[in-house]
Amino acid sequence: MPSPSRGRDGATAARSDTAPPAREQTRQRVIEAAIGLLTTGGRDAVTTRAVADAAGLQPPAIYRLFGDKDGLLDAVAEHGFATFLASKHVDPDPRDPIEDLRAGWDVAVEFGLANPALYTLMYTEPARSGSAAFRTGMEILMGRVRRLAAGGWLRVDEELAAQIIHAMARGAVLTWLSLPEDRRDPALFTTLRESMVTAVTNQEPAVRDAGPAGAARALRAVLPEQTPLSSAERHLLREWLNRLATEG
Repeated sequence: MPSPSRGRDGATAARSDTAPPAREQTRQRVIEAAIGLLTTGGRDAVTTRAVADAAGLQPPAIYRLFGDKDGLLDAVAEHGFATFLASKHVDPDPRDPIEDLRAGWDVAVEFGLANPALYTLMYTEPARSGSAAFRTGMEILMGRVRRLAAGGWLRVDEELAAQIIHAMARGAVLTWLSLPEDRRDPALFTTLRESMVTAVTNQEPAVRDAGPAGAARALRAVLPEQTPLSSAERHLLREWLNRLATEG
């Protein structure tokens, strides 16, 4: 029979084993309650007392879990980014990279239209861009952009292309949500999407012609980190490619 001290240790260990899942379940319940209030009543409806009531908790529990209301809203936004990330289909080798770009843009817009209040919280405050899920989503976008560059389709620098794509999708959704329903024209999305495609891609791969800019972007995109070149040589080559791509 275990001694009382060992028994207490065992009980403590058992509680420790079950505490994290229980805490996470409670945390998730609070986030879902906050999203429900956000969806039905807007941001002003998301008070710590209202969220606690909706989650079946006392208000101090919100502060123990999230620190304060801003911490709760950060967690809600992170949940939104993670949900959006889960909806993305990533094809590592798309047959048509420009159609893949269009499809990715459409997924982003559709998520915003399906979750207007959550999307607005996610994308109207710069601090939200610190989210881990947001950064992962941007890495997926950069992967699409890099495939375009490697195929010679990219018209502008990779970083600028990603910024244009992201800004136009976010702007399209937030503009749509800000308009009265009788002024919402679905052509807004098609027009902005095609404007985005025109802004960042070539109609034909640039590497098929003699222009140095497209070839420089393509080579820069596929240049491996491990090459026979020395570190200084790789740095110099990238400087040359950047200059060619920019001047082109």
